Amino acid sequence: MKLSKFTEEELITFNLKGEDKEDIIEELVDLAAKSKLVRDRDELLKDIIERENLVTTGVGYGVAFPHAKTKAVKGIVIAFGRSDKGIEFDAMDKKPVYLFFLIAAPEDAIGAHLNVMARLSFLMKSEENREKLMKVNNQGELLAILDSVE
Repeated sequence: MKLSKFTEEELITFNLKGEDKEDIIEELVDLAAKSKLVRDRDELLKDIIERENLVTTGVGYGVAFPHAKTKAVKGIVIAFGRSDKGIEFDAMDKKPVYLFFLIAAPEDAIGAHLNVMARLSFLMKSEENREKLMKVNNQGELLAILDSVE
């Protein structure tokens, strides 16, 4: 499974402008909403925030995976954003987050949703991969990095 099949260049930014967790989530949802698979941007935002309020998706090492299973999408969508200054995101390691992957999945996509999360987690465990994502400035290169996970 190639992770790039769940995203597209329009869903990627290397310049998140948000100053806090809420701003970043809204910015990522706006990116995701550019996908033809997103039916309802506002419902997606509500579902992502509800999930985030249960427990932080800031996993540490400067990475967060805000996500939700939702009726707002008709297929799995990944939006990527980077903040060069870092954002306080209630991460488990209490450090700022720089790399954000918003993952939206249909409510019935349980296995595929978990597989995407597992692959992204595996990719982000590597310090080398995190460093690559902090330096990349081209959507095509980012997609290639995502697809380097086997």
